Amino acid sequence: MKAIVIHTAKDLRLEECAVEKPGPGEVEIRLAAGGICGSDLHYYNHGGFGTVRLKEPMILGHEVSGHVAALGEGVSDLAIGDLVAVSPSRPCGACDYCLKGLPNHCFHMRFYGSAMPFPHIQGAFRERLVAKASQCVKAEGLSAGEAAMAEPLSVTLHATRRAGEMLGKRVLVTGCGPIGTLSILAARRAGAAEIVAADLSERALGFARAVGADRTVNLSDRDGLVPFSENKGTFDVLYECSGAQPALVAGIQALRPRGVIVQLGLGGDMALPMMAITAKELDLRGSFRFHEEFATAVKLMQGGLIDVKPLITHTLPLCEALKAFEIASDKGQSMKTQIAFA
Repeated sequence: MKAIVIHTAKDLRLEECAVEKPGPGEVEIRLAAGGICGSDLHYYNHGGFGTVRLKEPMILGHEVSGHVAALGEGVSDLAIGDLVAVSPSRPCGACDYCLKGLPNHCFHMRFYGSAMPFPHIQGAFRERLVAKASQCVKAEGLSAGEAAMAEPLSVTLHATRRAGEMLGKRVLVTGCGPIGTLSILAARRAGAAEIVAADLSERALGFARAVGADRTVNLSDRDGLVPFSENKGTFDVLYECSGAQPALVAGIQALRPRGVIVQLGLGGDMALPMMAITAKELDLRGSFRFHEEFATAVKLMQGGLIDVKPLITHTLPLCEALKAFEIASDKGQSMKTQIAFA
């Protein structure tokens, strides 16, 4: 079978790899769709991110869906042909953090397509994937592309849980790529009363409006958020999805006292305005990956409560994987680029 393998920055190859057989409690999945994530793009464009670097060839991908092709021993809740969204989250279930109910912080996490450990954790961009049945959520009623969006949607559902009470809140989202726009959808579903989206790109802000932002602010105008900073601030919650220090600083200025900052953007370490955080008594909360939110993401899409279709801008066949990565790298034309495996 073919897999999408990154060797070094800009060295992406479509290679043959061995087909595995499902063991007890596992299923073989014929991949249907895979979304290209920001971390995939970091590996492709830069060979890694921060201190995480590629040290060996690695199959990319962790936003995937597909059809069950074979069942391992003991699997009874799935059937051959089922469309499933596949969670890339594979905690060990036995370490201290797993036992404390924090599986996203598992000591031995095997998250698809990650160069954090060595040997690297191989990813899911392959024609046939063997996964645990427990990773698979039936996605009947959805397209394969929608089912593959369960992973990034789960990231924003986890962030929304980290933010706390959302009903009636005023929310600011900085950075309107896939995670920012999905954060708008998640915050609205959780009961946010007003959502303002901010970005440097008018195209990105157009997507933010399309998914329900009440107002948008172009941050190319450095004073764009200044009106929201009057009287000690406006917003109750900031979803910081850009990973850019200027956006974080502007967002902090626009938060009211005792507001909550949820940091999702992974742009690297940033200097923080600690005096403002202290004087306003702000809560700064990190948000990393997800686990149990994955099944909820699928159910929300199946129920028509969250619509991700407007965010899928490009779908290319597997044979054009390199072109798909080039398109995904161009934020001027792509929101979410996916690869069709079948």
